[in-house]
Amino acid sequence: MAGFFGLFDYSKPGPGVQKDGPKKKSFVIFFEIFTRKFWKLITVNLLYVLFSLPVVTVGLANAGLAYVTRNFAREKHAFVYADFVDTIKKNWKQALIIGLINLVVTIILIFDIVFFFNGEKEILGYVMLALILSIYLIFSFMKYYMHIMVITFKLTIKQIYKNSFIFATAGLLRNLMLFIIFGLCYALAAVIYFSFTPVGILVILFMYIFLFPAFRMLLINYTVFPLIKKHMIDPYYKEHPDEDKEAKRALNILEDDEEDEEERVFEDTLPSEDEEQKTTFPRQYSEDEMRRLRHKTKRSRNDIEDDDGTI
Repeated sequence: MAGFFGLFDYSKPGPGVQKDGPKKKSFVIFFEIFTRKFWKLITVNLLYVLFSLPVVTVGLANAGLAYVTRNFAREKHAFVYADFVDTIKKNWKQALIIGLINLVVTIILIFDIVFFFNGEKEILGYVMLALILSIYLIFSFMKYYMHIMVITFKLTIKQIYKNSFIFATAGLLRNLMLFIIFGLCYALAAVIYFSFTPVGILVILFMYIFLFPAFRMLLINYTVFPLIKKHMIDPYYKEHPDEDKEAKRALNILEDDEEDEEERVFEDTLPSEDEEQKTTFPRQYSEDEMRRLRHKTKRSRNDIEDDDGTI
């Protein structure tokens, strides 16, 4: 009797997956990906922390992290270390420049927010504070899209910032959702820091070193990719339907009919109903023919053994 009174019997076939069954909720799929890739996320997070330690190289680290987590979000395989490093090598110029620009702009905006918040409470001060906060919010939205565009498209830096600004308003609801989620994470970190010092500091450092940046980038890629696909990828393939099939496969956006066409390796060679089915038998060789075949096989084997792969 398999299992325990028929229970826990894994030899039985399961119900399978229904082709037209109900689709899972988006957040359910995300957490399935997160739990399935948990240990790999820890690995890529450690790489991110290591590469971003000099601070000025944070753009490079973001590019590598964006590529690996984009693959995870699209449910594609990624070699964590190799793909992380290769992505940096291929995109290091744009990634470095954008990382430096974002770092400088963020520092300036935070300085202005603190300055006007602590300044004299006049009408002009409130107006400037509201303006700087609005700019900071929009710029935060833009950063959700920059890194994925660096690793996915061949664009200039100007085009990347322009498209990111457009997506900052076009994807307002999803951007606000991401901003609120990350804001809650930072608020929780602040509560832990002020409530459990110095244990709180260790907890925050532990979460940053081992998980949070990877989780953050995975959630960003999972959330914003559908919008990028709708407004950038789909229009391109509508005009160029037969180009860059490998890129579509890498992004896991092949349609069902395209997948069927790509996966059709073997063709049915059975005769049709109108054709007469023929039966063939193995040919019978004579002794002389068998001797010549053995000699030819032996000579071919010797030729292969002498070939060491050099020219």
